[in-house]
Amino acid sequence: MATDNSFWSFSLALYAIEGVAPACLRLQDRHGLDVNLLLYCCWAGHCGVAFDALAMAGFVELSADWTAGIVQPLRKVRRALKGGFQTMPVADCEALRGTVAKLELEAERIEQDALAAALPPATPNSASPRAVAAANLETYLAARGVAADRAVQADIARLIDASWPV
Repeated sequence: MATDNSFWSFSLALYAIEGVAPACLRLQDRHGLDVNLLLYCCWAGHCGVAFDALAMAGFVELSADWTAGIVQPLRKVRRALKGGFQTMPVADCEALRGTVAKLELEAERIEQDALAAALPPATPNSASPRAVAAANLETYLAARGVAADRAVQADIARLIDASWPV
C-alpha cells in the first residue's frame, strides 16, 4: 500500500482533523458525494488548480465506476459486519470487518492515485488557494446537483477550514 502520492498524504492528514471525517461522511451518506472527490477539490486548491464544469465531469466519470463497482460494495460488507452478522460469531465478523476495511482503504487509495495522475497543471490565478478549493467544491456540488443548504454549507466550510494548515 506504499504510495508517494501527495494527494493521499494530504487526504490522510486532512481526514484525521477533528470534524472532517463526520462532515465528509454526512456529505457522502446524505448526498451521494464521493469523499475522495471532496478531498481532491481541497488538494487541487492547495496545488493552485481550479476546476471548471467540464474538468469536474471528467473526474466524476473517472471515479464513478470504480466507486460503484469496488468501493461501495466493500463499504456495504464492512458496515454489514459491524457488531456481528446474524448467527456468525461476533469476533470472527469483527476480524473480517477489519480485513475488509483495509481493502476498502486500499481501493480508496487506488482511486486517489488515478485522480492525482489526472490533475491538470496549475494555471495563473489571482485567487488564493483557499478560494480555489472553495470554488472547486462548489463546482463539484453543482456537478452532482446538490443544493448548498445550511447543513451542506457547514460541512463544506469544515473541509475548507481544516484544509489550512494541512
